[in-house]
Amino acid sequence: MAMSECNNIRDKELTAKEEKFCYEYTLYLNATKAAINAGYSEKTAYAAGSRLLKNVKVQEHIKHLRENLAETAEISALRVLKEHEKIAFSNAGQLRDGWITLKDFESLTEDQKACIQEVSSRRAKKVGDGGETIIEEWVKIKIYDKQKSLDSIRAMLGFDAPEKKDITTNGNDINGVQLVFSPTPLSPRDIEDIKNLQHGGKEDRADAGIPET
Repeated sequence: MAMSECNNIRDKELTAKEEKFCYEYTLYLNATKAAINAGYSEKTAYAAGSRLLKNVKVQEHIKHLRENLAETAEISALRVLKEHEKIAFSNAGQLRDGWITLKDFESLTEDQKACIQEVSSRRAKKVGDGGETIIEEWVKIKIYDKQKSLDSIRAMLGFDAPEKKDITTNGNDINGVQLVFSPTPLSPRDIEDIKNLQHGGKEDRADAGIPET
């Protein structure tokens, strides 16, 4: 086969089925399963998977998908933020009809369902006044931690970023002398001492801990 023909084959775009194979292979790392999920027959899936993994374009596309997993899974920072928003601003009243009765699960919105971490139930038997057996059932719902989601939102939006503080010299010019951070503003006398050190000898500057420039 001529070199130009090889290049033409490599330059061809992947078919929809081949792209699907790449996506499925990225998920499962199993060529046979990926081929079946991509639409190849079960009888030829093993051979098709092996053949596709030797295709240069397929290899390149799989590499791209694996190196960009967030894009492949369609996960963005905004999507993560919106999921945290559902939990952070949820409340128990959304899941209840009054203090005792829970709302029917099917009546909940998708956002309300997304806040539920766990559902557990307990049954108990008791004898009624007429001697009949009564089965009582309690359902307990646990929602995700609101505070953790609030903390995640604060971190994602930069609300807790370190605050930049400038060293104050009370408006006085210190002629470019480097200062070590002090938790309290420098007094005029401190600034005057620094100015004197700037024009003083090496011994004075060394004693004060100011490096030579």
